Parts: sequence; structure tokens; C-alpha cells
Amino acid sequence: MKYYLLVGEASGDQHASYLIKSILKKDDQAEFRFWGGPLMEKASGEKPIKYIKELAFMGFWEVLVNLRTILRNFKSAKEDILNYKPDVLILVDYPGFNLRMAEWAHKKGIKTAYYIAPSAWAWKENRVKKLAAFTDVLLAILPFEEKFFRDRGVDQTIFTGHPLMDHFDSFEVNDQGFERGEKIFGIFPGSRKQEVHYMLPRIAPLFDQYPETTFGISKAKQLQNENQLYDKYIKGSKNVRILTDRQYDLFAHCNAALVKSGTSTLEAALLNVPQTVIYKANPISYSIAKRLVKVKYISLVNLILDEKLIEECIQGDVNAQRMARQFEQLHDPTDQQRIKNGYQRLREKLGGAGASDRAAEEVVKVASRV
Repeated sequence: MKYYLLVGEASGDQHASYLIKSILKKDDQAEFRFWGGPLMEKASGEKPIKYIKELAFMGFWEVLVNLRTILRNFKSAKEDILNYKPDVLILVDYPGFNLRMAEWAHKKGIKTAYYIAPSAWAWKENRVKKLAAFTDVLLAILPFEEKFFRDRGVDQTIFTGHPLMDHFDSFEVNDQGFERGEKIFGIFPGSRKQEVHYMLPRIAPLFDQYPETTFGISKAKQLQNENQLYDKYIKGSKNVRILTDRQYDLFAHCNAALVKSGTSTLEAALLNVPQTVIYKANPISYSIAKRLVKVKYISLVNLILDEKLIEECIQGDVNAQRMARQFEQLHDPTDQQRIKNGYQRLREKLGGAGASDRAAEEVVKVASRV
């Protein structure tokens, strides 16, 4: 059968790559066409029609500035999907784009599986109506989401478990470039240029404040050519290393980390790294979001546990003084143990391995419907 996937972010590329591998186990004749990234390319053996670096616009202001490009992307996606005639359209996260595509696909009679439910429990609850009306199945990866969506009429919601559980079940650390037993303080400023632009300069003073500490900065693969974006903040600091496309290896060698809110906070938790979550955005985008978002926490770790296990520094709190305080706190043995105890409870809530296989099974079911 033929599968068309629409992915617009690095985390979606990762989750979709696991899904592709699982679909191939259930449908050895599967054909794939997609918008996505390098991990999906590796899993499928096919090149993306568009790469995520052309699609990842974060925040209200950034979307407004890039509106013409986004509208062109809609037109291009629709034309390509109609020409390909997939058995199912798989929409992975990326709700600002993908919910519109779901409505369009429904009108065209194209079966749709939405993988990784939009965070309607946090904001834009009106998205629930579109999910109920325009998707054939909604695959949720967080334990509280199935009840949330079913209670609001999305009866086709299924909790399949979090795909990261599959990856970390078999994850092997690559020690290349690390000294034996070396412990690093990790900096994970995000996978988009604007995220790095807003957060790294507020973190950079730590490099001179703690010259005996080795800092490791995670650099996303799609930013591998953006050297100036990082170099201007490092300014020749000898205790700083940049690691490109090696996020998990860096996590595995960290004794603690500052992590941009998003999937990375869950990755840090599953690799048992004490962390503080950071988030800073364009002031206009943040001001709008603050009025709309209705959750107690911004990190997935705290949201899933429904408690403040890890500290969250948002917008104005992402500054040199606060980052120094968090650095000290994250090295406190008592606090480290408290956080690690909480991570164990988190793992129990997320369920075991097999999440991608369960999701693939539901996708293949939809594709097989006459």
C-alpha cells in the first residue's frame, strides 16, 4: 500500500522514522512519499519531497512573516498528494499545517491517520472538532490524551504509547569523542534557528563563570551549516564542544542539562539526566501564546506527572543570573536524586516498548479499509 506522510519538525521526523520501520514490518510492499527529514529518509530509503528545515516556523510572528511560503507549501502538498493517490495520509504532529490538510483530505475522500495528537488540552481546544470530523484515527502518545479527546467526541482516539520508549529500549551509546567517565553539562537550545538565537546568548555566560566545567551544546542536523549562529556566543571558549546530530550521545554523557521545552525534555528524563527546562521566544509570539495557553507546566515531564518535578524557566527567567542558579542547583546531589526518583514514576506512566508497532497497526488498518 501507499503511505504519504507530512512532517514539519525534527521531533516528528524522529517519531515518523520509527513508524515507517514498523509499517514495513506489517506491510512489506509499503511505498512511502513524504515531507520530513533525514531520519525518515534513512528509514524509508526515499528522499523527502520537502525537508523540515523549509517548514519549521515557530511562533505567531514567524508564521506571519513566512505566510507566503506557508501558503505555497499548502498548494504544493495538495497537488503532490493528489498525484500520488495514497491509501492513507499520515499527518504527524505539526497541527497548524496538518489540521488544514486533514480537512482538505477529508473533502477529497482521502483516508487520514493523525499521529501524535495536537496539544488541544493546552490551547486551541477548538481543534478537537476538526479532529473528530476530519480524521479516521487519532493516535495519542501521552497517557492522559485518550480520555481527553474521547470525552470531547473524538471517539477514534487510541493511546499507542510514546515512541521514545521503543528507541531507548535498544539505545546504544556512541562514546566517540568523549573521554572515559567524562561528565558534561549539556545545553539543548532547540532545533530551530530562532530557538537557538533567543536562548543561547542567555546561557553563554556560564562558559566563563565555570571554566572547570565541560559544556556540550547539542546542534540539530538541519542546522549543521549554521556555524555562525553558535560561534558568536562561544567566542573561543575552550571548555565548550558542539555536537551535531548526536543529541542522545550527549545526553548519555551529561550529569545535568538545560533543555528547551519539547520532546527533548522527555528524552532527558528517559536517559536519567537531571534538567531545567528553558523556553524563550519572540516577545510578540510569547505575549500572544501566554494569553491562549492554559496548562500549569510547559515541560512534558511535569505535565505527565502532574507535578513540578523539574524547574521551568520561561521567557524573562532565561537570563544569565537564573541560569547560574540552575547550574548550581542541578549539581546538588539531593536534588539530582529527587529528580531521578521522579523519572522512574514517569517511565511507569508512559508504558513499555512497542508503541511504534501499535501505531503502525492502526495506520495499516485505516489504509486497508475499502
